[in-house]
Amino acid sequence: MSWSELGEPKYLLLTTSKRDGTTVSTPVWCVREGDSLLVVTQSDSGKVKRVRNNPDVLVGPCDMRGRPRGPQVPAHAVLLDAEGTSHAADLIKHRYGLMGRLFMARGRNEDRAGLAISSR
Repeated sequence: MSWSELGEPKYLLLTTSKRDGTTVSTPVWCVREGDSLLVVTQSDSGKVKRVRNNPDVLVGPCDMRGRPRGPQVPAHAVLLDAEGTSHAADLIKHRYGLMGRLFMARGRNEDRAGLAISSR
């Protein structure tokens, strides 16, 4: 599977690497904007810490429980600033409707971190 074939899955399996090289896979919501997939998560989450240390990730389609629905492709994740995170949160709310709005209503904006994921 290539980056262009990945499309915009409802759930994205984001695989990040710990410092010791072990990987952690997490299902996340995403929205495509241009050539990037945008993700919003808690700013103190493990995936944010791991992306800070190593921005090289793997992504692929999955179900809501994180079971892969296709192969993963190499990608590069970048942490977004506050404005980019807010924009990504708005797009997630729009794409996922009521559930997206409920998810984004939890916590404060400053407790969120956005990720822009693009092909490597």
